[in-house]
Amino acid sequence: MVARGECGMSSDLVGYQYVVLRCVPRIEREEFVNVGVVVYCQVRDFLEAARHVDAARLRALAHDLDLDAVSSALDAIEAVCRGDAATGNGTVPALGTRFGFVTAPRSTVIQPGPVHGGLTRDPADELAGLVTRLAA
Repeated sequence: MVARGECGMSSDLVGYQYVVLRCVPRIEREEFVNVGVVVYCQVRDFLEAARHVDAARLRALAHDLDLDAVSSALDAIEAVCRGDAATGNGTVPALGTRFGFVTAPRSTVIQPGPVHGGLTRDPADELAGLVTRLAA
């Protein structure tokens, strides 16, 4: 039997936060295409990024966009999520700190959108679903 909370929701739900990663080929135009999602769930010790890059959509905004630079920037975000020591000063900060790094505003080709939250039973499944709904 699953215990239920005050709102009638199953108690196996946990809170999570996510941010959509946007490719902004021309910052001055403020146009973007969603290219990935990062999910952070403190309770489950989970921080991962997933991507879906639609090169044709990006080329429609900027025909001369360097797709290798986009891929490299997404690689760097994934490395921060994994805690690769090479992405910082050699130490691996806590997951929440790394999520803060990823969500910090920046004016580069890959930018984070606003942070959103929700409830899930499985952060990895949630990440896959968010990428499909928001970036594919």
